[in-house]
Amino acid sequence: MERATQFIGQSSAFLDAVERASRAAPMRRPVLVIGERGTGKELIAERLHRLSDRWEEPLVTMNCAALPETLIEAELFGHEAGAFTGATKARAGRFEEADRGTLFLDELGTLSMGAQERLLRAVEYGEVTRIGSSRPMRVDVRIVAATNEDLPARAEAGTFRADLLDRLSFEVITLPPLRVREGDVPVLADYFGRRMAAELGWEEWPGYAAHVAEALEAFPWPGNVRELRNVVERSVYRWDDWTSPIGDVMFDPFQSPWKPVPMRSAISAPAAPASAPAPAPDRFDDIDDLRAAVDAHERAILVHALGRNRWNQRQTAQALGLSYDQLRHCIRKHGIDKQE
Repeated sequence: MERATQFIGQSSAFLDAVERASRAAPMRRPVLVIGERGTGKELIAERLHRLSDRWEEPLVTMNCAALPETLIEAELFGHEAGAFTGATKARAGRFEEADRGTLFLDELGTLSMGAQERLLRAVEYGEVTRIGSSRPMRVDVRIVAATNEDLPARAEAGTFRADLLDRLSFEVITLPPLRVREGDVPVLADYFGRRMAAELGWEEWPGYAAHVAEALEAFPWPGNVRELRNVVERSVYRWDDWTSPIGDVMFDPFQSPWKPVPMRSAISAPAAPASAPAPAPDRFDDIDDLRAAVDAHERAILVHALGRNRWNQRQTAQALGLSYDQLRHCIRKHGIDKQE
């Protein structure tokens, strides 16, 4: 029952979602969990199971997006030997494995219409039939489904069965993204940081430097808690001195600190250096070329912002109110190099 209690946060939006899960847990009705990637949908499913009267029975998980469409129904409902090519022996499906327990269906929106129809019958009548068999079997399964899609819009468009959506949404729990969980980023960052420090054998937890703490709070966290955990653990792992607060953080692990040199440059004559942009004027009456002056000011602002953010381009883009692609375009436009 340990993981079911690992909910860390203090924001009202987060606490409301956890409370709704706790309230729905004793019910035997289906629950639909909606949330972006990394918001903790599987943890909510565990909480619904562990706090129910089924907690001693199996909690079976299936990611509907992880299997090709041709195998989804065999995974859900099982198959008999010889039911299709490669089915050399009979195999129970996830419904049978979860009998008397809970079945968690992640990425529900990826199910085909045919699989949705068979799932509806299983939920409606409590019966499943293995592929290759004509004998239905009774199962007692509590369904928890999760998605990050707008299923009501899908149902209206005819790409998701409205009757299945109605059947699975006795309770709908919407998990808030981290960017709206006010005050939760410092709490989570401290928790993940302390845990990583203990794993590395640090004698004490030094915390974060002020600029790092501010950067963590300001970041939009498109990957939510999972992304925050990775960023925090990476920052602790890369920090060499546990006696001083962590002073650096890398949001994008794919951002290389060096630029590869093209092979051609090793054999060709060096190119002439590009002419330096005009310096930003100190007074407006010194301006005789508006476009050059604007470019010079823009370049100076970009260099200053990149320096303040230690060349972290995503963080710099957010500080300047730009998208990451817009910032990258400006860097290329002005020929800004990290050495500056």
